[in-house]
Amino acid sequence: MKNNYVKRTQKDYSLSLKLQVVRLVERGELSTTQAQRKYGIQARSTVVNWLRKYGNFDWENQTPSQMPKTPEQKLMELEQKVRLLEKQKALLENQVKQSDKKVILFDMMIDLAEKEYNIPIRKNSEPK
Repeated sequence: MKNNYVKRTQKDYSLSLKLQVVRLVERGELSTTQAQRKYGIQARSTVVNWLRKYGNFDWENQTPSQMPKTPEQKLMELEQKVRLLEKQKALLENQVKQSDKKVILFDMMIDLAEKEYNIPIRKNSEPK
């Protein structure tokens, strides 16, 4: 049985991957071990090094860092927010369509009830 192990270096991972992994781990969506397995990173310590280098946590003092984010980090965060907002917008647009359909259906039901039972259901209030 042949071992096809190939040692990887930091240069084998793109900056965008590193920042994505850091963001997911910092948000609590993945543990360092889960991130390592999911992205095929050979060592957990690699993920920890990325957290120290690119993350928002001050590992020396165990407090969130006030260090400014790199332009790449800011761009990644903004792209993530845009994707989230696009999903929310699509969901809200779908809800509006459903509400519009319900309004039309309820109007038709009221019209039918008024006609069938010969009673006014809608109140015709005059504007003041």
